[in-house]
Amino acid sequence: MAERFDMSGSHAVVTGASRGIGQQLARELASRGAHVTVVARSEVPLKALAEEIRATAVVADLSEPDDVDGLIRRIEDGSGPVDLLFNNAALATVDRLVDQAAADIRTSWMLNCVAPAELTRQVLPGMLERGRGRVTSISSVAGITALPTLTTYGGTKAGLTQFTAALQRELRRTPIRVTIVQLGEVAGTDMMEVARQSPTIAAISKRFAKVKAMPTITTTMVARKIVDATVAGRRNLVVPRRMGSFHTIRELPSRVNDVLMAGIE
Repeated sequence: MAERFDMSGSHAVVTGASRGIGQQLARELASRGAHVTVVARSEVPLKALAEEIRATAVVADLSEPDDVDGLIRRIEDGSGPVDLLFNNAALATVDRLVDQAAADIRTSWMLNCVAPAELTRQVLPGMLERGRGRVTSISSVAGITALPTLTTYGGTKAGLTQFTAALQRELRRTPIRVTIVQLGEVAGTDMMEVARQSPTIAAISKRFAKVKAMPTITTTMVARKIVDATVAGRRNLVVPRRMGSFHTIRELPSRVNDVLMAGIE
C-alpha cells in the first residue's frame, strides 16, 4: 500500500489547465495547499485562473516539440522542484480516419501521447533523487474500448494507458507512484461537445444514457476523485466506477506477466 502524499506546500504542474478538467484540477490542488503551475496554450484564461488561485502560469503549446523540450526544467527554474505532474492536456479528433487530415493526426499523437511521455521523462530524475513524487495521466474509456470515429483519439489514449502500465512496473520498487485515470463522459467540457458532433458518437452516447451504462459526471467531481487517487498512490482510477471492469480486463495480460516475471528486474 502506497504512503499517502502530503499535499501541503507541494508543487503541482497541471497541463491543459485553461478550461474543463484541468482548470478544476488546478483549483482542487490549490484548495489543498499546493502551489500550482498551470500550463496551456490559451494565455488569457490561463492567466485569469493563475490570478484566481495564486498559481504560476506557463503558456506552452504541447503539440509543439520546441515547447515541450526542457519544459520541466524551465518550470523548476522558476518555481522549484515538481512534486506532482498531471498530464491532462488532450485533443479529440472525431471523424472517420479516411476523412481526417494528416496534420490533425500528428497533432493528436503529439499532444495526447508523446507530450505526456516526454514530460514524465523530464520530471522523473528529480523525483527519484528526492524520493518523492506523483505522476497522474488522464486517459479515457475510449482507450480501452474501440469506437468508430475515435480511431485517432482512442489510439492515443490506449498508448498513454499502456505507457503508464509499463512505467508503473519500472517504478514499483521506488517511492514514485504513477496513476492512470480512465474517464467516461464528463459534462461541461469542450472535448465532449466536439465528440458529440459526430453522429456516431452522439448515437452511442444516447444509447449508453438510455441503459445507464455511462452516467455523465462533472468536472468538480472528477477533479476531486483524481486528486484523491493521486494522494493515495492508486495505480488506476475509473470514473464512472461501473466501467472499472473494462480496465480490469485490459490489465489482465499484464497481471499474468507480473506473475511470470516475479523476481526479474
